[in-house]
Amino acid sequence: MGKIIAIVVFLAILLSGCTKVPKDKKWGIYELDLKNNEVKLIYSSPFKISTLRLNNEGDTFVFSQNNGTDNKYEEIYSLNIDGSNLKRLTNNDFWDLYPTWSPNGTEIAFLSLRDKDLDIYMMDADGSNVHKFYDSGYHDADIHWAGEYIVFTSNNSIWRINDDGNNPIRITNPPRGGEWGNANLPFGDYDPQLNPMGNKIVFERLENDTSKYGNYNIFTVDIDGSNETRLTNTSYTQGFPTWSHSGEKIAYLVTAIDERGTYDIYIMNADGSENHCVTPSYFPDTFLCHAPVFSKDDSKLYFIGEWWK
Repeated sequence: MGKIIAIVVFLAILLSGCTKVPKDKKWGIYELDLKNNEVKLIYSSPFKISTLRLNNEGDTFVFSQNNGTDNKYEEIYSLNIDGSNLKRLTNNDFWDLYPTWSPNGTEIAFLSLRDKDLDIYMMDADGSNVHKFYDSGYHDADIHWAGEYIVFTSNNSIWRINDDGNNPIRITNPPRGGEWGNANLPFGDYDPQLNPMGNKIVFERLENDTSKYGNYNIFTVDIDGSNETRLTNTSYTQGFPTWSHSGEKIAYLVTAIDERGTYDIYIMNADGSENHCVTPSYFPDTFLCHAPVFSKDDSKLYFIGEWWK
């Protein structure tokens, strides 16, 4: 019996050693099968990729990519989930970033630094008809669109606005919001995302600054600002939460625990239960995960991978 166990362990180690993450250039868009932990490379680039989003049809990504060393070279792109049909949607000397699909997939909202601060802009899905949608007077950030609302971060709080540009409303009022401490951002709420029904928001809150990267936790709140609920109490450096298409799960990123960098993907139920890391053990420490998003059927995660050093 002891020999059989030893052989099984040996084979498991051998097989795990044979599993590798596909690698081409420094940055890539990857697919992770949540059942068998297999990973595929969909798209690769030498340039930084940010803010991966999937349309509601589940067949097309939108993301931003920096084609140089300065923010003005960051542009918006779309790409089919099989890696085909890459399209550059913006082409200018402005900083364009953080795109999000409209619910019907015909428009894209994004952030752009075309005036004195970041504002929300709109364009058609083919990159035409670009126009300013909203300017709060502060840097607007972290936008997401679902149902009839767009949610975003402004002045260290979560806001919502109707998708016709009317009725901006502040949703959260975080403790110590806007106060600077030892972290690299001020205290406040960030990265809101609406669930598929458009009635609940998930976001992260900077609650402490014992780590220079910031100590965050994940919360949800109803679209009217009621029923604020804590989902985590770990105070990791964590955030960028995203809903599954069923609305039953939330994926998010843990970039550091205390001062130790991790860049792992976690999944939990929408009530915060069954919270666990889903990053496969064979991922090397030099491979960093960013911006997880569920596939249409929730069986896979797409994410941005970075080969560090």
